[in-house]
Amino acid sequence: MPDPLLTVHDFSIVYDVDPPVKAVKNVTLELQRGEILGLAGESGCGKTTLAYGLQRLLRAPAVIASGSVTFHDASGVDIDVNALNVEEMRRFRWDKISMVFQGAMNALNPVTTIGAQLDDVFRVHRPDLSRRERRAACEELLELVAVGRERIRSFPHELSGGMRQRVMIAMALALRPQLMVMVMDEPTTALDVLVQREILSQISMLRHEFGFSVIFITHDLPLLLEISDRIAVMRGGEIIELAPAREIWEHPQHEYTKTLLASFPRLTGERGVLVR
Repeated sequence: MPDPLLTVHDFSIVYDVDPPVKAVKNVTLELQRGEILGLAGESGCGKTTLAYGLQRLLRAPAVIASGSVTFHDASGVDIDVNALNVEEMRRFRWDKISMVFQGAMNALNPVTTIGAQLDDVFRVHRPDLSRRERRAACEELLELVAVGRERIRSFPHELSGGMRQRVMIAMALALRPQLMVMVMDEPTTALDVLVQREILSQISMLRHEFGFSVIFITHDLPLLLEISDRIAVMRGGEIIELAPAREIWEHPQHEYTKTLLASFPRLTGERGVLVR
């Protein structure tokens, strides 16, 4: 039986400039509990704008023009995300939905220790915890993502790119959210292949351990084919194809999806023409 966590219906985002630019056009999708949904498409197709819009993180001139976002909480309560006021939205973020932002080095404060930045999440959202309890929770998170508790006093510049990315994942997992949105267009491509593989394996392991859902956003379609349950392909602000990962790989329906798949060289088989 389907067990939806997030339902998005007829969702549109417009950049209110002259003339207006419709960046996300009438997106409708349903994310299942515990599912990894890959969101693929070329740069500028609206993937990141959609991710920000789902959490109302958009800045002017971007505005939500239409549609609804419903979060089906584990408690059985349906939450209309667009109807939440500022304070309700502040409590909703990180607690119900968290985000791994693009660019780990830029997302972390360069003059504050890793421990202090993790502590901020608990201090704001779990004010009943003592300082000692917050410290223990931060150390546990660093162990969970294989950074090591001894790094709690480190500054971001003292960590490798892979370790900074793991810290961002630890921060997103701090409050045990039910959904984690990962904007990974730049961070994974900036990491070497082995580190990227380790991080993605760890995300999969943590997903199985804690049962959260993931929306994984990247232009790297072969990567999504490997880790996703289903894949949504975006082009020009629209989702043009949504299907199980295996079906996208073996029987793509849209010509754009076929072009995306053909744009990545294969290591085996006959030599073909690389699509640009």
